[in-house]
Amino acid sequence: MGLLNQYIKYRLALGLIFLVLAIVVNVYTGFWPSFILYFIAVISIVGHFMFGPLRLIQTYMEAGDMEGAEKILNSVRFPGLLFKPIRSVYYTLKGNIAMSREDFDTAEKLMKKGMDLGSGSSLMQGTEGASLLQMGILAWQKNNFKQAESYIRQAIRKGLPDKENEAAAYLQMSSIMINKREFRAGKDFFRKAKALKPTTPQIVDQLKQMEKYIARMPG
Repeated sequence: MGLLNQYIKYRLALGLIFLVLAIVVNVYTGFWPSFILYFIAVISIVGHFMFGPLRLIQTYMEAGDMEGAEKILNSVRFPGLLFKPIRSVYYTLKGNIAMSREDFDTAEKLMKKGMDLGSGSSLMQGTEGASLLQMGILAWQKNNFKQAESYIRQAIRKGLPDKENEAAAYLQMSSIMINKREFRAGKDFFRKAKALKPTTPQIVDQLKQMEKYIARMPG
């Protein structure tokens, strides 16, 4: 773990230590000698509550350690104090974890909350499409096919962060179109997904399964 991550992990405790030191120095020598200690204390304490420990989650998410990521998220005691774009990411990540547990109702509520907070923020612009895609997949899981199509079309229009997400979106749209018996559109979306040459094992497997099915379809 890098030095910055170590600081973020223990930021609140360090802030409180520096605050105590600042008060002691202030009492015995005066305000100005203690100013830098007060400054560090305030920056650390305010940073803990406004920015939280979300940077620490990246390592866990990349490793697929959802339990570790959830532990970090649960350490945020007052999410309402988080800086608004950070709060948006917080709720989106909570939604992703709920989705991984197949708690679709909770996932939908949390991800909607994250999207509402993130609307118009520069921090969320790169992930808005991915969030909409997730919402579409949630709607599909709940058999709300009309809503699923709406969300995924929005995700494609907004733009997705990488070809893996794009392939997932086109593949999901292919399933939706086939479910509506719009076979030609389903095949078109399938071809778009395949042309992206995704490497995520789950998506590759879905493409293989879909290809077998599409080969027997009319249109």
